[in-house]
Amino acid sequence: MAVYKRGYHRYQGPTNSHWNRFMVLPRFAWQRVFQQRLVVLLMVVAMVWPLLSAIFIYSSNHSDLLKSASKEFQKFIQVNGNFFLVFMYVQSVFAVLLAAMTGPGLIAPDLANNALPLYFSRPLSRLDYALARLATLSGLLSLVTVVPGLLLLGMQVGIAGFDWLYSNWRLGVGLVVGFALWILLVSLVAIASSAYARMKAVSGGLVLAFFFILSGLSVMINNIFRVTWGNGISPLWISTRIWYALFNVDPRPGPGVAASLAVLFSIMLLLGIVIERKLRPVEVVA
Repeated sequence: MAVYKRGYHRYQGPTNSHWNRFMVLPRFAWQRVFQQRLVVLLMVVAMVWPLLSAIFIYSSNHSDLLKSASKEFQKFIQVNGNFFLVFMYVQSVFAVLLAAMTGPGLIAPDLANNALPLYFSRPLSRLDYALARLATLSGLLSLVTVVPGLLLLGMQVGIAGFDWLYSNWRLGVGLVVGFALWILLVSLVAIASSAYARMKAVSGGLVLAFFFILSGLSVMINNIFRVTWGNGISPLWISTRIWYALFNVDPRPGPGVAASLAVLFSIMLLLGIVIERKLRPVEVVA
């Protein structure tokens, strides 16, 4: 048959499932990320605090090692909400640093090289692309937050027994929910920064500035005006305020948990709008 007589025919062969197509981006992105030595080194350093926390849990559950210690010290080393708050605070900082190193490389190169039309010409929507990048970063951050946290919780349950878990079930729920909110916030900040700046160095700086500069600005506002509402502009503070409520620990002075949740979800909504406006295959410049 002549070539000009061959009309267009829709592909009739086997196709991959939507889940398999969706996981293509995270799978290749994870392979590329773990080839970076600085990223691997940072993740190794991030495991130091969970290791020290595991030693703390072991020591606190063996009272025979602490017979000579005072009652105040024995009460101090209890595995409770304060223990997991400190653990989450330290690991959340590592999550920000990891996002600043890996997040800018997820979207910025695609936008700088006009690669989005190639992605969207496949059976992949803008929502699929954004969720795939979000899943990539969320899975990476989980390795330094949720995973070691659940391992520590499992270690405590294995030593103290399931009666401890029954009495302290809020710790497990607070750990998962608190880290889930933090991972979502950090991932959205990194993706929005990458989509907005389109340059890796600038995007990483925006991620760090979003968290650390706003935290410093909140302290400045509180000291100048002698108020506590300035903490509401600090993403780290409002997240820890929610963690206090989840662990049923007395909070620090500042906005309540309802106000913190409202600010947190407002920030996420704004970041989502930025991502939606920037992830377009064709940009019209007036």
